[in-house]
Amino acid sequence: MTGWADWIGKSETRHDTITPGLLQRYCATIDRPVTDDVPQGLHWCLCLPDAPTAQLAEDGHPAKGGFLPPIPLPRRMWASSSVSFDHPLQPGDAISRVSTVVSIEEKSGKSGNLVFVAVDHETRVGAQVAIRERQNIVYREPGTTAAPASPTSTAVPDLRGWDWQQRIVPSETLLFRYSALTFNSHRVHYDRPYAMQEEGYPGLVVQGPLMATLLLNLAAREFGPNQLASFSFRGHCPAFVNAAIYLVGKQEGENITLAVLGNDSEEIMAARATI
Repeated sequence: MTGWADWIGKSETRHDTITPGLLQRYCATIDRPVTDDVPQGLHWCLCLPDAPTAQLAEDGHPAKGGFLPPIPLPRRMWASSSVSFDHPLQPGDAISRVSTVVSIEEKSGKSGNLVFVAVDHETRVGAQVAIRERQNIVYREPGTTAAPASPTSTAVPDLRGWDWQQRIVPSETLLFRYSALTFNSHRVHYDRPYAMQEEGYPGLVVQGPLMATLLLNLAAREFGPNQLASFSFRGHCPAFVNAAIYLVGKQEGENITLAVLGNDSEEIMAARATI
């Protein structure tokens, strides 16, 4: 797979507004009280792709091409992000987001061929850049046969050494609401037969940015709203619906370490932040 040079530097600009309804629905989804501030993480619900239903691919994503390169590998996932919070967003802000493809890299891993696409996003209020983000998207080969669903584990991970802890069981309703907030029609988050039979998962997959949002909310509970200067996360393995996850964090000076853990103490997502 070669020939993606023409996509490097390609940009698009989208527009949105932080409405009271969006703020209310966002806070309701993550069980956060509605206040006068805009929570860090809400920017993932702004300036969303809005391809017509007739233009969606089999997996529910917009058909390949357009802004992102038409990578032929069928499975797509949001692998990681690095975010800089430069200025807090405010209710009622008119938003523009400028997105630019900055690199396309082919690799070969244990699961076969991979293509990583890095995209820079600038979320702006007028001429001021409020949030800068480098997002990494990975494209993968088709999934294998469905993995058997594991029985619900009653084990609890070793949480010693973590200052803050929160147990959450992601439900079908939570996944549905977050997909609605982000206009995400990827079928692995709501279509169990597709997730298992076509992509080889043992059940519905919890959205990566949803888990990142929950980690940001955990930090906000400790430090207050809009206190993080930076936040980065990387997914290591999927989380699945109705299986408990543990949000954990600790602080050393201005540096914050966060993670999402499974019942077996496996690190599902690793994150870092600064205040």
